[in-house]
Amino acid sequence: MKNILVVGSLGQLGSEISLELRRVFGNDHVVLTDIKDDTNLDLIASGPFYKLDSRDGESLDKIVQKHQIDTIYHLAALLSATAERMPKVAWDINIGGLMTTLEVARQRKCAVFTPSSIGAFGPTTPKIYTPQDTIQRPTSIYGISKVAGELLCDYYYHKYDVDTRGVRFPGVISSMTPPGGGTTDYAVDIYYAAVEQKHYTCFLEGDTYLDMIYMPDAVNAAISIMEADPSRLRHRNAFNIASMSFCPEDQAAYIRNYIPEFTISYDIDPVKQAIADSWPDCLEDYAARVEWGWKPKYDLNMMTKDMIETISRRKQNVVK
Repeated sequence: MKNILVVGSLGQLGSEISLELRRVFGNDHVVLTDIKDDTNLDLIASGPFYKLDSRDGESLDKIVQKHQIDTIYHLAALLSATAERMPKVAWDINIGGLMTTLEVARQRKCAVFTPSSIGAFGPTTPKIYTPQDTIQRPTSIYGISKVAGELLCDYYYHKYDVDTRGVRFPGVISSMTPPGGGTTDYAVDIYYAAVEQKHYTCFLEGDTYLDMIYMPDAVNAAISIMEADPSRLRHRNAFNIASMSFCPEDQAAYIRNYIPEFTISYDIDPVKQAIADSWPDCLEDYAARVEWGWKPKYDLNMMTKDMIETISRRKQNVVK
């Protein structure tokens, strides 16, 4: 049985990956850490948990040794919009924390999963069906840190034989956890606003296309790549994965299938709009499909239906 450590386990992505890992491998075999310990208390209580700054290599190493960890999911990072407000802090956390994990993994022979992002691409990247291997040149500190992270993981694999793997996530949409400062947050917020106010004011322009993925597919991708046959992985780090591409107007139209009175207006955030404009409209994910069998389950309609039903059900339970 694997012994897994999740660094940054209480964020939007980390909390749901952690839940699924504990379901699959057992609570005692999945150790969680996060810099905070005042949220998602049920998850914290369900198994081993440590309050940890991801840059604290000494403490991280002690946890790895104590629990005989063989696989680390490194998910601690500042997201795109937040990182732009604090670029030095973002670099310190996104790269310093990853470097710490990779060093511990090198010394203790651990495999490492590290998520990259569509943010690793830039305005000179082909925007339609962005290839797996192409020019990147991001213009945000978040994207720059993601490219550096991809290269660091490749370096530790080739130099030290650390089993590093990762995917480039599109915008991740979740019905369970709130967004955490990303440019694609609108695609989550819009569902809550639709159910609660029947109206949403969007911070991106209505025709801004971005690649998105529903959380169940994102979680499946993170776990599937770590379970894949390593001999098939030619790329290993930063596989493009794709599920659906849409703009705010598309999303609003699908919401009206379930909430006909829903309306949308716009109050553009220039920082977030500039970031979104620099990212691809949609990714080409042939390498992931061939090398480890990636295949998403959700499209925009299926996701919209599930999000509205889940949020509505939760709202009704709160009222009761």
